[in-house]
This record gives sequence, C-alpha cells and structure tokens, in this order.
Amino acid sequence: MSILIRKGRVIDPANKRDGLFDILIEEGKIIKIAKTISKKTKGAIDAKDKIVSPGLIDMHTHLREPGREDKETIYTGVKAAIKGGFTSICSMPNTNPACDNQSVAKFIIDEAKKALLGNVFPVGALTKKREGKELSEMADLKKAGCVAFSDDGSSVKDSSLMRKALEYASMLGKPVMSHCEDKDLAESGVMHEGFISTTLGLKGIPSSAESTVVERDVQLAKMTGSTIHIQHVSAKESINVIKQAKEDGIMVTAEVTPHHIALTDICTKTFDTNTKVNPPLRTEEDKAALKDALKKGIIDAIATDHAPHLESEKDVEFDYAPFGMIGLETALSLCITELIDKKVLNWAELIEKLSLNPSRILKLGRGALSEGEIADITIIDPGKEWVYKKEDIESKSSNSPFIGWTLKGFANDVIVGGRIVMKDRKFTA
Repeated sequence: MSILIRKGRVIDPANKRDGLFDILIEEGKIIKIAKTISKKTKGAIDAKDKIVSPGLIDMHTHLREPGREDKETIYTGVKAAIKGGFTSICSMPNTNPACDNQSVAKFIIDEAKKALLGNVFPVGALTKKREGKELSEMADLKKAGCVAFSDDGSSVKDSSLMRKALEYASMLGKPVMSHCEDKDLAESGVMHEGFISTTLGLKGIPSSAESTVVERDVQLAKMTGSTIHIQHVSAKESINVIKQAKEDGIMVTAEVTPHHIALTDICTKTFDTNTKVNPPLRTEEDKAALKDALKKGIIDAIATDHAPHLESEKDVEFDYAPFGMIGLETALSLCITELIDKKVLNWAELIEKLSLNPSRILKLGRGALSEGEIADITIIDPGKEWVYKKEDIESKSSNSPFIGWTLKGFANDVIVGGRIVMKDRKFTA
C-alpha cells in the first residue's frame, strides 16, 4: 500500500530537517521526501498543522507477559504504546519467568508480531532469574533478539559480578541498562526521604541510594571500557556523577521518566498510591535539575518506565502498595506541557530524546526519516487539549495519577513498517 503524508511539519533531528514536506511510503519504506509530491494514493494523510516525527521509541516498558497477564499483555501494552505515539518499545525482563533465556525472548517477539501493531524489542536479564548471583546466557539472549541487558527492578549488588556483566556485554556489542539502587540505604522506604516524608510519617528513600550506585557503575564502565545506560534518573546527585563521567570520556548514557519531570514528592501528600514509584518522586530542586540535564544533553533519553498494576494491588495503604505507574499514553503530552511549553526543549530536541537517541543507544536502526529506511512514523497534533479518562485507557491497568487531568497534544496518526495502525486516534489494525 502506498501512503502519502501531505504538508506536515517534518522534524527529523537525524537529518537536521525541520520544515513543511510531503512523505511518500511504499512497501514499508520511505521512498521520497520532498516539498511537494504529486501522486494519487489510497492512503493519503493530511498532516497540515501537525508534526511528522520519526516513530517514538520507549526504551523502558514493563509488559508483564509472561506471568502477569492480569496486569498487562504484550497486545494491550503495544496498543497503549501506539495510542501514545510509540512505534517501538523495549520490554523489561522482570516477567515470570524472567527473560533470561531464548525461549522467553522468542515468545515476546512472536507475540508482538501476532499483534500486528508495533515493534517490541526484548531486553534480556543480566543475571539468571534476576537474582544477582550468576550471569545469564547473554550470548544466547543476543541471538534470540535481545537488544540490551538489565536486571531492571533490581540492582546488581555484587560489584565483581557487575564488572563481569559489563565485560561480557561489551564483547557482545550490547549496553547494560542499570537500575541503580542501594537496597541497604533504601531499606523499606516508600517515598523520597526529606521534609515531606517526615511530615507524612512515611519511610524515606535517600537520593544517595541511587547516586552511590550510579557512581559505582560508571566507574566499572570506565574500568572495563564498556557502555552503561543509567535508567530512570531521579536525583540531582546522580546527574552530577553522570555529567562528570561524560566529561571524563566514560561511555555512559541516561534516561529520565515523564513523571519525574512532571511531579514531585509533594504529590504523595494525598496518599495516592499511584504516586508511589521507584525511584521515588523527589523534590522541586531535583525536578529542575532533571530538566536542565535534558537541555544540556547530560540526560540522553526520555523513557516511560510504564509499570502496570491491578487496582486491587494499589488500593491499599501506601506502605503496602507496589511501586509503579503506567505511562505510555500520557508521556508525549506531559513532555509537551513540561518541556515544550515551558521552553526547556524545542521540538527537535524533544524528538531526539524520544526517538533518535533511544534508537542510537540500543542500535535499533530507527529514529530517523530517511529515504530507503523503514517507515515508522508518528504524526502529532501538538496543540489540542484532551482529558485523560480511565475508560479510554488502552493499557489493561489504570494505575495513573494523571487520570482526570486535562493534557495537551497527542499522537494523531501512527505508521509502523509502512502500515497505518492508528488514524485520527482510531486503530485501523
């Protein structure tokens, strides 16, 4: 099927393109990009007053399948991703069983293909069963299609084992994605340690629980000459470590979540367990530091850390609720509000953080609008306001503190591999 996208503002940081263009797609690939393309097609899309972007990529998604299909399935997770404008997502390995062997990795890839919606790239477990005791069969996981290695949800406590993991990952040409958390410092904390936690009488998690492990991991990356990616950075102390590491030539990249740039620990005053996330929402000072780090390129990417949980699991006392919130369907809008409207980033910089950089970090071969390349495209309506309603959520879970919020901007149309999978906010596949 031929598709012609007409008169959209094409923003493509990879090719330094920002202007009004037509894009012609045939047989799954971008054939031509020009000011005007004259061709009759059945798949014409009028993109006037909209932004045409490379397909958004979320490098940090929890799909729960296999094992907890009651929370999320691969199909519902991918559907939520498409609704949010993400054409590709990277599934974290903390499933049950963990994605620590070829069969689980292949299952995830096969189920995603059956969905006929978006791309799913599995991240393999760094250690067997994510227990931090013995390295997984990393070479086998790479052969199965895993794009990186991580024990996300758990931090590898054994420094010697982490060193070996970085060395093996480097030999395989894959990055290690690190969940940085000193469990001895975090203990049984449920929110950021500070004035608010003291006021509420809730056990706090200090910023040093994150930053000390960030420091260890970047030093191990330096020692081994390996690549390390720091997941869901939340504290200004961690940013200082990453900044210095980059200046020292250490191969480190980092991500931040939309909820850490939109919310602070003040939100927990309502005791809404949907604000209980790990790492926790921190202070206004941390939030400002995260935005500044995005602007300066210290933080390379924005990732959702989409973490579905049942309503029954979240409808308990704050201490007993699981960590995490869903985020695929609100990420883009939150970024528009917090980063574009507040002039932290321009559109090219935002798309770089949401598409190009995730692709480059994980070597996905996407994130750009180039002739001859795969046509993964997100068409964004940047100005329209909408209300995030529980009944409209595509994810199987609804654990979000943003329900009822009026948000701005959304993905209007999504093309994956040259197929229109969502048009005018309605699924076509």
